[in-house]
Amino acid sequence: MTDTEKRETTTGGTGQGRYVEPGREFTRDTNYIEDRITRDGRDGWPVEAGRYRLIAARACPWANRAVIVRRLLGLESAISLGLPGPTHDERSWTFDLDPGGVDPVLGIERLQEAFFARFPDYPRGITVPAIVDVPTGRVVTNDYPRITLDFSTEWTEFHRDGAPDLYPEPLRDEIDDVAEKIFHDVNNGVYKAGFAGSQKAYERAYDALFNRLDWLEERLTSQRFLVGDTITEADVRLFTTLARFDAVYHGHFKCNRSKLTEMPVLWAYARDLFQTPGFGDTIDFAQIKAHYYVVHSDINPTGIIPKGPDPRGWLTPHGREELGGRPFGDGTPPPPPVAGEDVPPLG
Repeated sequence: MTDTEKRETTTGGTGQGRYVEPGREFTRDTNYIEDRITRDGRDGWPVEAGRYRLIAARACPWANRAVIVRRLLGLESAISLGLPGPTHDERSWTFDLDPGGVDPVLGIERLQEAFFARFPDYPRGITVPAIVDVPTGRVVTNDYPRITLDFSTEWTEFHRDGAPDLYPEPLRDEIDDVAEKIFHDVNNGVYKAGFAGSQKAYERAYDALFNRLDWLEERLTSQRFLVGDTITEADVRLFTTLARFDAVYHGHFKCNRSKLTEMPVLWAYARDLFQTPGFGDTIDFAQIKAHYYVVHSDINPTGIIPKGPDPRGWLTPHGREELGGRPFGDGTPPPPPVAGEDVPPLG
């Protein structure tokens, strides 16, 4: 499940749980399993090809980050990918897209089983992305901000030839600073607006969101990417929110001052990334819309999924090449998705 859905797995209800607490602002639970998979195995989880499975629903923006970074770095052969369906109940994400509703590698119906295999009384939400130790069937970590950074810095032995440096050491302080601003006001900001339990909390989140989007619009006017002249972790983190903005956040979460398509610089920037191998080929708009509009039943009680917007606009020319920049630095684009990991074409 998405990080923001931690709340729903610990509440009762009719299947999906509650997202909005009347009179309260949305506060994200940011306590994760902090174990890391590292070269030195300091937490008991050494880097080892074939040992771990990334569980990452297409619908979830936080999981989408891990799928993109895995693609860009070419870690498909080292870390397998399990894909739950777009909806879930208050217990857990389920593998309803797989034959028999069972993950073919882990042999489980629910991601919850991997959490309980390690922590029988796990008290928090069952979130994606999560990395599971295949031999034991136990969850290793669901610390999504750390997962992608470790893919870049700890798994270098298994990066593909031509893999980009998404977290270059000289730029890490700036990447971290930009990413932190984006997290509070944009990535999490849309949820603070959508799950607000009071008018005041909603308007505060709304204003912070669009102030930050205006800041990003200005920042990206004269530079192709957020930090430096190549794609970095910061771009990955912003992209997954922008990809969902018009399809979900503008209407469903009431973030309706402007559509992404009405913010010319951000819209061109988002299309530039979407059309870059490793980004748009991880996006499944049908699953994204099914998740938000079906699971968030207290916000959308009818469960009706909007027919629009037309996603083909993502393939229109963006013109960002004129700003220069080298998307992959000294590296190369990733090859097409491996068999079974492709998404439906737009149309």
